[in-house]
Amino acid sequence: MTTSWYEGPLAAFDTETTGADAETDRIVSASVVVQDAPGLRPRVTRWLVNPGVPVPAEATAVHGLTEEHLQRNGRWPAPVMAEVACELETQAAAGRPLVVMNAPFDLTLLDRELRRHRASSLAARLGPVPLLVLDPHVLDRHLDRYRKGRRALSDLCAHYGVVPEGAHDAAADALTSLEVVRALGRRFASRLERLTPAELHGQQALWHAAQTRGPQTWFARGTGPASSGPHWPLRPALPAVA
Repeated sequence: MTTSWYEGPLAAFDTETTGADAETDRIVSASVVVQDAPGLRPRVTRWLVNPGVPVPAEATAVHGLTEEHLQRNGRWPAPVMAEVACELETQAAAGRPLVVMNAPFDLTLLDRELRRHRASSLAARLGPVPLLVLDPHVLDRHLDRYRKGRRALSDLCAHYGVVPEGAHDAAADALTSLEVVRALGRRFASRLERLTPAELHGQQALWHAAQTRGPQTWFARGTGPASSGPHWPLRPALPAVA
């Protein structure tokens, strides 16, 4: 019997940041979590970053990482961004779907950090093998579109019966997002199990574009225009200012 993709190997990626603008804010921590099957112990990779810019008090209030702590314990961004991109490349090469809650934020932010510190881009680092992204925010909004209420990660946990691994920690949020996708897959198995991750990736791009054509989309991170747009899972780079 063939195992459905949501019962098979999955990876997940999450960041904690200096703010909610993917174009200008910085990554202060990141994590990639890999789980080969439900219930198995995940493999967790963590990065702590000294962003080299002030860390607003409101950001520290969310993730608990102070500017002093990051200056003392964080690494410089350039090598970290290269390592994160290499890890995502490994997941893509393995054909392992990557769960990213609100992918246009985290993946765009990583892309901008690569451009800022490595004169590169996420696409350039990934090469010819693309990521297969599963975004629980997009999936939930499409598959249960008429449900009222908030759809932040904590709300999805409550709705799909997932016990959060923690709050506002990149590794914990990544693993929680992964578990939400597994639960969501089981809930909507009749609609999802016949789709491959590659097919589902393409469908999510269409679903996200349709979702953003309606009323302003309010994502879990931020509530301004920088948090929305039709592009998924990565927003195109803004043209350079002359």
